[in-house]
Amino acid sequence: MRFTLKTTLATSLAAFALTAGAAFATVDLVYSDTVTDADIRSQLLQSEFGDCLGDEFNFQAYHGATLFAQGTELTAMQRGNLDMGNLAIFDFYNQVPATSVLGLPFLFRDYAHMRATYDSDVLDDLWAQVEEATGVKFLAFPYIGARQLSYIGDRRYMTPEDLAGVRLRMPGGEGWQFVGQAMGANPVPVPFTEVYTALQTGAIDAQDNGFPATRSMRFDELITHMAMTNHLIAANEFTISLSKWNSMTGEQQERVQMCADRFEAALDQVTLEQEATLRGEFEAQGIDVYDPDNAAFQRHVTEVYMASPYSTDWPAGLVESIGAL
Repeated sequence: MRFTLKTTLATSLAAFALTAGAAFATVDLVYSDTVTDADIRSQLLQSEFGDCLGDEFNFQAYHGATLFAQGTELTAMQRGNLDMGNLAIFDFYNQVPATSVLGLPFLFRDYAHMRATYDSDVLDDLWAQVEEATGVKFLAFPYIGARQLSYIGDRRYMTPEDLAGVRLRMPGGEGWQFVGQAMGANPVPVPFTEVYTALQTGAIDAQDNGFPATRSMRFDELITHMAMTNHLIAANEFTISLSKWNSMTGEQQERVQMCADRFEAALDQVTLEQEATLRGEFEAQGIDVYDPDNAAFQRHVTEVYMASPYSTDWPAGLVESIGAL
């Protein structure tokens, strides 16, 4: 009888210890992206997302492509080597070609149109397709700024024809490179962390990041002109692997989603504020900031995309539905 009681007591204590351990175990979330840790995006990620999570989570953020190279984060999440990333829509193209529709330059008229699109249900079917095919979940779509053409040169590029032969840095990957081609330039793949040196050494003539990244990466120290093309109203895809997401409790998932929404709202606000002030600062530095013939750029881009295999992958009617918002 004593043996039975002792065995029962030991079993109960062990079960209690396991339950208590599960209740207080922290959730590790390993994150990687390409921007530096000094960038406002990295700072907001920590304050508005990481700190928001609380003691139940151990959020570990790696910046400046120190953990995974740009464009490899999705594969790392699929292999179980990474939990979270702030990806570009082009990262999904090879596995879900239909996503190329969201990389179409001039798809969004402005920030409000982009935000209205992501906040609507027009993309629900596409997101479901991506999640099923890639094994990642979309948490938020933080705005990182409208992309502009900025370059070192002695004249203005008013039309796509003016970009003939211009070596325009674009991120690696087929989708990104095609954007540069459709704009009329000669696209050159260069990692984000190497763009400054590429501009400085003349390996490239131009790059197309928005105001915030141009300032944070100090490209404005080198460029002489900035054409306000606004060709991509850029939002990242703030994602988490489905395996990590499904391992969490419902309450933990709610917390992660709430903090992701908070990060999106904070980054949107800061990016819009920077866009409102940086043009004047760049002009004060002597940079020629001007408005090109964007109607000509849009016509050219549309013609190039509609004649390419990319447009055959787009969900029927999606471009029209987005345009109608």
